[in-house]
Amino acid sequence: MEPQRTLVLPSPPPKSNSALIIGLAVGLAVLLVGGGAGAFLYLRGAGSKQTVALPSAEPFPTTATQSPSDLPSESASPSDPPASEPPTPTPSETESSSSRVDPGSPLTDKEFDDWDFKLGDVELRAKRVGGWTYSTCDPVDGQGVLARNHCQRAIQLAYSAYGGHIKAVQVILAFPSEQAAKQAATRLATLDSNAVKWRKDKAHSTYVYGKMRAGASKKYVVVTVLTADKAAKSLATYYHQYLQSDHASYFLFRDLTVTS
Repeated sequence: MEPQRTLVLPSPPPKSNSALIIGLAVGLAVLLVGGGAGAFLYLRGAGSKQTVALPSAEPFPTTATQSPSDLPSESASPSDPPASEPPTPTPSETESSSSRVDPGSPLTDKEFDDWDFKLGDVELRAKRVGGWTYSTCDPVDGQGVLARNHCQRAIQLAYSAYGGHIKAVQVILAFPSEQAAKQAATRLATLDSNAVKWRKDKAHSTYVYGKMRAGASKKYVVVTVLTADKAAKSLATYYHQYLQSDHASYFLFRDLTVTS
């Protein structure tokens, strides 16, 4: 496995109501487990407290499914996480908290429950506070990139952890082939956040950590936005990397047919 290399952009100058700034991230967890292209993005805002600023979009469909409560709940977290980037788990080391489905079945948000991750001494948990399934990718396609790469279906997931101090939104996209997914991820890595519409109402309006990870895994593209306030800043990188890589790993095996 190649060593992980992540290009981190310097802190942006103060600016209000700006979009995300994208930096290419080579060797993100999803790249290592899925072989696709990836991007590492910062959310920009004013000063140390940043504000998520995405372009106006049509309301998301109200027919999507959602968990009974959107209130954040306490979640267990490491008491003394190392300061460096966490190691990348491999598919054989992790057990996804998602619910296995029939290979090739349509992607739905119901495949993912509360997130309960364990790897060695690392235990991370997050409460699922929302889930949305779309029969097309139109509701999350900001600039037509998904349509041009024949994106077929999309879901969104919202999570809350550490008593609401950490919030995450995932957009997961299904494509007709691995090549289409890789092409879409590669193109997204060259654009700003306007290319994907995500539920900004499920992230913090102000935060000290705000980043996005994205990459292809088989025929899927996983995009994870995570924000954290000052109380959870030291835990944010761990939650972000593990949530992204765990769900990306799930798609390595989702559509495999087991033969006797």
